[in-house]
Amino acid sequence: MTTAAPRRRATMAIWALASMAGLALALFLFAWSGLYNVAASRGHWPIVEWLLAFGMRNSVELRAMPIRAPALDEDNLVKLGAAHFHGGCAFCHGAPGIPVSPIARQMLPPPPELATAMRPWKDEEIFWIVQHGIKYTGMPGWVALERADEIWAVVAFIKRMPQMTASAYAELALGSVRSASQDGKALATVESDPQSTGACARCHGAEAEAPTSALVPRLHGQPAEFLANSLKEYASGVRRSGIMQPLAAPLGSEDIHRLADYYARLPPLKQHSAAPDKSLLERGRQLATVGDPANGVPACNTCHGREALARYPRLAGQSALYMTGQLQLWRAGHHAATDGGAIMAPIARRLSDHDMAAVTAYLASLAAEPAATGRP
Repeated sequence: MTTAAPRRRATMAIWALASMAGLALALFLFAWSGLYNVAASRGHWPIVEWLLAFGMRNSVELRAMPIRAPALDEDNLVKLGAAHFHGGCAFCHGAPGIPVSPIARQMLPPPPELATAMRPWKDEEIFWIVQHGIKYTGMPGWVALERADEIWAVVAFIKRMPQMTASAYAELALGSVRSASQDGKALATVESDPQSTGACARCHGAEAEAPTSALVPRLHGQPAEFLANSLKEYASGVRRSGIMQPLAAPLGSEDIHRLADYYARLPPLKQHSAAPDKSLLERGRQLATVGDPANGVPACNTCHGREALARYPRLAGQSALYMTGQLQLWRAGHHAATDGGAIMAPIARRLSDHDMAAVTAYLASLAAEPAATGRP
């Protein structure tokens, strides 16, 4: 009796291992035979499709559990997400007034039309999908995984899109960009982008048009050297952004300098910022003009005033919301490999939240001026 039980258990273990080995061999031989048709045009067997969908749903739900969504009903966040969705997502997922591309419809699985047929994912689950993408589909991961601020903007827009009309979508996604109609010759011989997916003005405005979102910088009148260097950093991935890198990467050196010169020559825009309390403005003025030597914070105007080096941005008249967001990115260690990383990251970490609010409110209250030539 005492010896029979261990033998029985050993026999069962051997059978279990043999069964697993046999199953593994059968699967290998099946794959080796080529009998399973991998053509996207044929689709999966129903059982395979069900298993993939079932596994995907549960995988996303599990990994999204630790994520906590911020407030997503802020208009500036939605506008920023709309601009990226139009350039990076609408081709596959469609949008109000924009059908899904016939090419995307032949993908396996076909991407869902998010304006009409998106399953009821939670906000956190949409975030995880946008951030990481989905294996065995055409859904890519975010270019800069650490830029949660950009990803939440896309989530905010996706949540609002089903209620939009085609005209409302165009207003949000295109901003001041309007696609001009072309005659037959131009359609036949000129390379064009009828949806204007690469136009900078969709986010940053142009001529007398301001950016669509206060989370986006005003490029009008900024030094050309700073603009060109920023585009090069985005294109190479040194400055991390899932929104900017795909747009900057295809630009050649001449294109970058022409674009930088264009915005540098535009007159600065007037900023209409809400007037904060006087004590906050006074603290911001001190930080901008004198700094906080006791805490190792230099005066902002040393690098960002009108007469500063041409490699640095001018901050007068910029959106307080945008500047605060950038300081928070510096504080968190983003953009560490850029030219300004060694300077700005320590400064941002020495600023309290109150000081960030004060200095950005003060700088936003100033009238923007054209950048001087800049010290050599």
